[in-house]
Amino acid sequence: MAVDTIHWKEGQLTIIDQTLLPSRYVSIQLDTLESVWHAIKILQVRGAPAIGVCAAFGVLVGVRQKQPREAAEVVKAVHDSAAHLATARPTAVNLFWALDRMERVVADLHGDSDVNELLRRLEAEALEIYEEDRRLCRAIGEHGAPLIDDGDGVLTHCNAGGLATADYGTALAVMYRAHELGRAFRVFADETRPLLQGARLTTWELMQAGIDVTLICDNMAAQVMREGKVQLVVVGADRIAANGDTANKIGTYGLALVAKAHDVPFYVAAPFSTFDLSLASGDAIPIEQRDSVEVTEGFGNRTAPDGVKVYNPAFDVTPAGLIAGIITEDGILHPPLSESILRFAKRVATVR
Repeated sequence: MAVDTIHWKEGQLTIIDQTLLPSRYVSIQLDTLESVWHAIKILQVRGAPAIGVCAAFGVLVGVRQKQPREAAEVVKAVHDSAAHLATARPTAVNLFWALDRMERVVADLHGDSDVNELLRRLEAEALEIYEEDRRLCRAIGEHGAPLIDDGDGVLTHCNAGGLATADYGTALAVMYRAHELGRAFRVFADETRPLLQGARLTTWELMQAGIDVTLICDNMAAQVMREGKVQLVVVGADRIAANGDTANKIGTYGLALVAKAHDVPFYVAAPFSTFDLSLASGDAIPIEQRDSVEVTEGFGNRTAPDGVKVYNPAFDVTPAGLIAGIITEDGILHPPLSESILRFAKRVATVR
């Protein structure tokens, strides 16, 4: 299913406001750096790949907002915009990967560089990040689809579909491609507390695509597996360490443990931009802490006593030992993941 999550045309950045789905489908224009930062922060745009793509265009928005007249002003605007956007969310490494690519465009410039040419190069890089994400997601779907057989039940957590990327998704790309190939299967979508990305976004996407989907509460996964209704788990990722430890939406780690207990293979789907080889293990992955009102007053309805203490980490880390494989644009990485990831990184470096 193609979802126009992020749209860039004639210098205008537009996104789907995902905080309003599924009851309202609204596109909003982001015409200032602060509006891009805010959209990332409050999850109007979310999902690691989509955050990266939006941030790349966000740098361009920030530079144009400054109306630079000299090359030095362009360089400063790029660095200032990237530094500000980097503070929006700490866990998804795609954000920092995309910002770094935009900053490299203006590295080692000469003082007499043409401003319009610099702006053209920045726009070209942002567009390439966008198109690259689309290509990689399609490839992930191709490599992951053979994991799904007719009659299978596939469980997923949070949203890793077109709404989380530039087009096709990561985890959901596997399902979209299997569906396109004519496979008959059922998806179980965890609601994904506390912001219900699975209930609001994943089910909406899959229903739009005509895929059989059943919504379950997060705490129902073990029972569904015990009943033999799930043969495969596929989730996305926000950051993957060099050893394969994977950060994803809170609740993923528990799901991996449940899958292990029921001998259900647990797969992660992610492009190379989600790997952070500077981190030896998941212990070093920063975990975003979010506002307590997401738990106590979800969607405006108070469900907890005033003054209660709240712990609200947005992500958790699944150890590599619980992961059957990582579905990438280059194929499926199998255990031992540290060795597979290293070979993957070398292949990517050779191609690029």
